Amino acid sequence: MRLKQLESLLEDVEPFREPNNELEQYPTGAHLAACVLAEAHARGDVEGRVVADLGVGGGVLAIASLLAGARRVVGVDVDPGALELCRDNCDAFEPALRPTLRLGLGRDPSSLGGPPLRADTVVMNPPFGTRARGVDVRFLRCALGVARTAVYSLHKSSTRAYLERHALHVLRAASATVLAELRYELPRVYAHHRKDVVTIEVDLWRFEP
Repeated sequence: MRLKQLESLLEDVEPFREPNNELEQYPTGAHLAACVLAEAHARGDVEGRVVADLGVGGGVLAIASLLAGARRVVGVDVDPGALELCRDNCDAFEPALRPTLRLGLGRDPSSLGGPPLRADTVVMNPPFGTRARGVDVRFLRCALGVARTAVYSLHKSSTRAYLERHALHVLRAASATVLAELRYELPRVYAHHRKDVVTIEVDLWRFEP
């Protein structure tokens, strides 16, 4: 599936209805999600694979994974409302999409809760760590424990040197590669936001466990 076609299909995925600032719930736009999945698909990490979306939110990455040919998708989130929204977004497709959804993660994603989760590929747009310092690398640690083959994750470009060092030398990832430099158009979501849109430079990483 071409990037533009995938992006078009994702345009109507509803973002968070009542975003939680403490959980850093921000929408992942259709273009950004399509870029992530296009890269993962091109490397053979999606089609026919089991994919996990950690911090699934409204489900745009999970939905993109299913549209790109994933055999099975598991979406995990600490927020029951996000899981309900994800289910509603999946039901809006014809035919309806059916990811497996489970409650877990949060401020300490080192433990998913419930039975162990394993997947071929993990895709995620984790919190940047603005509210809870270090939550981005805790998500990455969890993802590397879940993935058999690869983790695709978005992180602030300003953390690039630190993240590479931490992934390789602390988390013992086999590889850590920046695949693309992207622009995250962050809309006004919370009352303390003063601008309608803020552009954040982000890196799309591929990690191997």
